[in-house]
Amino acid sequence: MYKIIKAEKLNEIVYLMVVEAPMVAKHCQPGQFIIVKEDDAGERIPLTICDYDREAGTVTIVFQPIGASTEKFAKLQAGDSFEDFVGPLGCPSEFVNEDIEELKKKKMVFIAGGVGTAPVYPQVKWLKEHGITADVILGSKTKDMVILEKELAAVSNLYVTTDDGSYGRSGMVTKTLEDLVTNEGKQYDVCVAIGPMIMMKFVCLLTKKLGIHTIVSMNPIMVDGTGMCGACRLQVGDEIKFACVDGPEFDGHLVDFDQAMK
Repeated sequence: MYKIIKAEKLNEIVYLMVVEAPMVAKHCQPGQFIIVKEDDAGERIPLTICDYDREAGTVTIVFQPIGASTEKFAKLQAGDSFEDFVGPLGCPSEFVNEDIEELKKKKMVFIAGGVGTAPVYPQVKWLKEHGITADVILGSKTKDMVILEKELAAVSNLYVTTDDGSYGRSGMVTKTLEDLVTNEGKQYDVCVAIGPMIMMKFVCLLTKKLGIHTIVSMNPIMVDGTGMCGACRLQVGDEIKFACVDGPEFDGHLVDFDQAMK
């Protein structure tokens, strides 16, 4: 059993939990995910890793209830437990294996949309720990839906934008990215976009025009998490990939988003 150390509601529809899982915490890297199951009757739910503490032996997950199993997750409290908490699974973010000195020469921007903010945090935190401060554009529909703002602000140059203009900058994340590059003199070598599929699609259309290499996380289409169900099959260039075993991160300019969303 994997004990829940902390359970809190980040906003009306998003929940955060810190789970005691020493072996997972010991080995996980930014970009990877875990599979959670509450009990024998529960579904196996793949969730990206939001944070980890190797010394404390804990892993942080963030989720939005969208089905029977995650609705049950939302009712759990500190002191309750998950029966299974398996991982880390998937491939770490590509920069984890790069030469640090070469990585320091790159200008990086992260686009975080909705619950996709959660897997962005461990990536920019890892970079900060290695002497690299990235820019982050945190997008949300409204002010009330913004999550992990303080955490991201502590480890990055943060730009918050809301669709309705109720907080931070006004408009979609693509508008802020275009403003930063075309009007504010920012130059980026790499963009990492994580969020709703439609958001990542339009970020990639923009970054292709701007000439920025772009990585996307295809975790939204994962189901089984082991490569057996085929639900996360996608076209990446002229190859067929599975998000859970070959990713979840891929070159966004090669991903066929329209096919993946179908």
